[in-house]
Amino acid sequence: MSFNTLKPEVSQIIASNKTVDQRLLDLCTLLKTHVSYYDWVGFYFKNGNKNELKLGPYAGAPTDHTIIPFGKGICGQVAVSNQNFVVPDVTAQDNYIACSITVKAEIVIPIFVDGENIGQIDIDSNTKDPFTKADEHFLEFVCQEVAAIL
Repeated sequence: MSFNTLKPEVSQIIASNKTVDQRLLDLCTLLKTHVSYYDWVGFYFKNGNKNELKLGPYAGAPTDHTIIPFGKGICGQVAVSNQNFVVPDVTAQDNYIACSITVKAEIVIPIFVDGENIGQIDIDSNTKDPFTKADEHFLEFVCQEVAAIL
């Protein structure tokens, strides 16, 4: 399914009257189901006033990484840099936290509310170098939609 086809579905999920967590889970499931190389899709959010991220809703294999310190791993680096981070090959990253031996690539896009980085969407792929600028732009759209309900 193309990203342009998915955009209205993303907006429909965001506009639903379900709880925020249920809408986030529905988004994770939608993306994991309809983008063949999105093997794990989840949200991490700033954990109160702590300099760490806490795992939110996700779709995919369970992970032990429920808390990630700022600066650690790809997600922790995005929490500090406020920039998108695309990793075509996780084995080439020295500050990578391995969630599974099957993960080959990762993309993390921050979520901003009132100019503050409050969280991110994190996607792992079991395919090496699958992410393009189209993924990045689509996920920026998803994050803007999510920001509207946070």
